[in-house]
Parts: sequence; structure tokens; C-alpha cells
Amino acid sequence: MVGYSNLKVIINKETKNFQSIWWNEKGIINMIDQRKLPFSFEIFEASNLKQTCFAIKEMVVRGAPLIGVTAAFGLQQVVNTGIIENFLQLEKIVKNASNELSKTRPTAVDLFNTLNRIESILDSSISVSENIEQIKATVESIAKETLEECKGIGDIGNQLIPEKCTIMTICNAGALATIDFGTALAPIRKANEVGKEITVYVNETRPRIQGGRLTAWELHNEGINHYINADGAAGHLISQGKIDMVIVGADRIVSNGDFANKIGTYTLSVLCKEHEIPFYVAAPRSTFDLKTTSGKDVIIEERSGEEIRTAMSVDAINETKAKRRIIHHPFSQNINPAFDITPAKNITGIITPTKILKQPLEKSIRQFFE
Repeated sequence: MVGYSNLKVIINKETKNFQSIWWNEKGIINMIDQRKLPFSFEIFEASNLKQTCFAIKEMVVRGAPLIGVTAAFGLQQVVNTGIIENFLQLEKIVKNASNELSKTRPTAVDLFNTLNRIESILDSSISVSENIEQIKATVESIAKETLEECKGIGDIGNQLIPEKCTIMTICNAGALATIDFGTALAPIRKANEVGKEITVYVNETRPRIQGGRLTAWELHNEGINHYINADGAAGHLISQGKIDMVIVGADRIVSNGDFANKIGTYTLSVLCKEHEIPFYVAAPRSTFDLKTTSGKDVIIEERSGEEIRTAMSVDAINETKAKRRIIHHPFSQNINPAFDITPAKNITGIITPTKILKQPLEKSIRQFFE
């Protein structure tokens, strides 16, 4: 992987820099295993398509931009292995792999945008080797664009943040959700870098605690002042005037400005609207879905009730083997939507890599992509 490597990881009191995903010299996809954080820092190795699909579906990796990049790596992986004798064989291999990857998670549109982009470059008029080189070049472009756009989101979003600011966020839209920098965390990183006095309130994000586990881990490693709060405390904190602005990520932004994000995001947007707090969404171009006109048409992933019934825990802070423990009545039914839809009317603006898209969002989005 070329480009930046700014994700700080403290290991044995030593700070090292990583990206969330990279190739090794053997052509294996390396990923920070986000299921294990913050209790253990481990690298998951995917050496074939089945393992790459597993990594996306089981949330070894997560976050819309990173899911897209992982899928791109997965397609490159299948054309790198074995002997491909003709175009029809190559086309079949790529489309079959794309089909398998598309089944992993339904809501994050970066996955589908990536698969469509790579499938569309297949060209029967050139040799198999030239097609493979074009796939590799496109995968590299996707990774570079993700890095540069997240950096741009940080630069643009930082302009919204005053010298002293308290910011609330939900889930993890940091370097772990992209390759580096992040989306919602990118402006926060930049503001901290230039010396602004930043405090971040992190909604814990039940049931997978991606705020309390992942965002808090990133902020701690960056030395950014932060608090983890229960999701249900967000309204109280906002009503008490403790929050200056909210910045969240997105898994899919449709053409009218509605967007899908981690469950609980809609609640935050309503609270911000009621209390006149700026509510911003941060996303790269790959997270926009211009073919869908309304959030009502977005498929919301329903995950296992096991995530509701249980929680990851350890007995001591230095224990690395996390366990899942039952935390509430074991015989009740559970419902576990992973995302919700926030309507465009609740959004102050969308932070993109090059500008802030303002209301009316449908017009701003259309002009942005013209």
C-alpha cells in the first residue's frame, strides 16, 4: 500500500503507525482485526476470497469506505491466483467473486460502487494480461482515492471547528473505518493536529460498542481528550449545552440527501434539530448512491440477536482474551437493526473531500456530481 500511515497504535508503550489494511509480500491481505480491539491488537490474514468475504461479513473490517477497499483487494486477489487462459474465463472469475462479495453486507454502498467499477473495466478487445493490469491499477486508484479523500475531509471539516469545541460522534468513522484518517474523525484529527482545544463525546454505540471500543481506542492513541457516554445519555448532554456540534459518518447517502448510518444516528439528528446544534455528515464520493432517490429505499441490515443479548468483556484491563457474556434476559426476543435512516432535512451539511454541501442538499448533491 502506498500513501499515508497515520493510524497511531500504542503497543508495549511504543507508538507505531499503521493502515487498517495492506498487502504483504506474499499477496495476502492484512487487516487490523477490529473484533479484538481494544483488548488485543491482532492482524487478520486473508489469503483467498472466502476469507476476504468472511472478514467483511463478520466485521473483521467494517466502515463503508474500508468495506469498499477490502472488496477491491478481494477482486485483485482472485485474478492474481491461478492461470487464466482467456477473457471469458477472466470475466467469469471476476463476476463470480463480485457476486460473493456483494452478499456480505447490504447497506454500505461503497461495496457495490467498488464492485461495479471494477467489473465495468473488463474489456474483451484486449488481452487477459492487460485486463489484469487494468484491474490492479483500478484497485490501486480506489485505495489512493480513499486515502486522499479522507485527508481532504479532514482539511475541509476542520474549517467548521472553532478553536475550542466539544464534538459528539457515534460508532467509528475513523481510520479503522477507512484506510487512514477516517471520515467523521478526520476533521477532529486535523483540528487536534493544528492545536485546537478539542473534546469528543463518544456514543458507545450499542450493541457492538464501536464507539466505546474503536473510536475511543483511536482517540486515546492520538491523545485527544474524550469521554465515552451511554447512547441514552446523548439527549441529556446536548440539552445541557455540553455539545457544540455533531459529526458522523455514513454508509450510504442517496440523491435527495437522506443517509444511512449506524443505528442511533437518526436519534442524534432529531436531538440536534430540537436544540439547534449543527449536525454534519462526513463522507467520500464512494459513499454516495445517486441511483437511489430516497432513504426509504435503502436496505437496512438486520444482524443477529446474539449481539443484543451479549457483550464483549474481559476480567482485567491487561487480559487479551475477550469473552461474550449474556447481559439481559436470555429468553426474550431481540431485534437488531444495524443502521437507521436520517432524513436530509435534519442535516446541517455534508463534509466532502472538497467542499461542504449545504441545504438544499438534493440540489447541492446534484451540482457536486455534475
